[in-house]
Amino acid sequence: MAEKRKCSECGSTNIIYDPSHGEYVCGKCGLVVEESVIDMTQEWRAFDEDQRSKRVRTGAPLTMIKHDQGITTEIGKGRGELFKVAPKKRAQYYRLSKWHKRLIKSKDRNLSFAFSELQRLVSYLGLSQAIHERIAKLYEKAVEKGLVRGRSTESIIAALIYIVCREEGAPRTLDEISKASNITKRDIGKTYRYIARKLDLRILPAKPQDYVPRFGSLLGLDEKVQVRAVKVLDEATKHDVTSGKGPIGVAAAALYIAAVMEGKRKAQREVADAIGVTEVTIRNRYKEIVDHLGIAKELEEKIKEEEEKQK
Repeated sequence: MAEKRKCSECGSTNIIYDPSHGEYVCGKCGLVVEESVIDMTQEWRAFDEDQRSKRVRTGAPLTMIKHDQGITTEIGKGRGELFKVAPKKRAQYYRLSKWHKRLIKSKDRNLSFAFSELQRLVSYLGLSQAIHERIAKLYEKAVEKGLVRGRSTESIIAALIYIVCREEGAPRTLDEISKASNITKRDIGKTYRYIARKLDLRILPAKPQDYVPRFGSLLGLDEKVQVRAVKVLDEATKHDVTSGKGPIGVAAAALYIAAVMEGKRKAQREVADAIGVTEVTIRNRYKEIVDHLGIAKELEEKIKEEEEKQK
């Protein structure tokens, strides 16, 4: 490379590549170190996505979210393809398509179905590409170890979503995953414990701070309120208030407190409905946090001021 080359005249390593002439030139004395360099870059230009897709000579990159990593082919994607073939060749085309499907390994069939279900859940829950690929990789590992035998594919996928989201610091509640996958919370929990044990996955408890950004978005609270909520939770953690409490309820209470402090108060019922906890839980966690942080009077005054403004 340019930085590894050395000028034979002055010994300088400041070598510059000139793509218009295909030369490496010394930046100090101007000596042409190497000429007639082959240009390995593309010789075509594209000015929009359509031109780029037509002129590109390579396929899509390998990805774990497809059962074949995106590199195998398939003879026909549906019965509609049959009628695009000449009538004389339709019987042959049909036989080829049928045998192609028969020769696919059972593992590939399993992964194909599982990854289509995974794609639906990832889209529904709004998960990132990194989480999507990590789940796909773990599912393939579970298939290779024979962990999916005797269990529904949907429950395995739901459990892996719960595990990976916790690992990546973007946790989803069991209620959300259950609603998206139509698998009961009990089944997800049972499968989660089994998979975590067999794949040797050590999942740390979720922190309330991890839930703040998403819950804040659900409630329509801005970044300022979310930052204040995280600060409240950090202080509560120092006072050992959050220990042993459900992180979802604690995060909901912290958001309620932060919203009041920033003058953007939400009703407890509104917070409870959006997040999926009871009002009683929010009230209990709220009381514990404000009592330990010594901000009960300050919050009461702010609530009274806001109520007077509304009157």
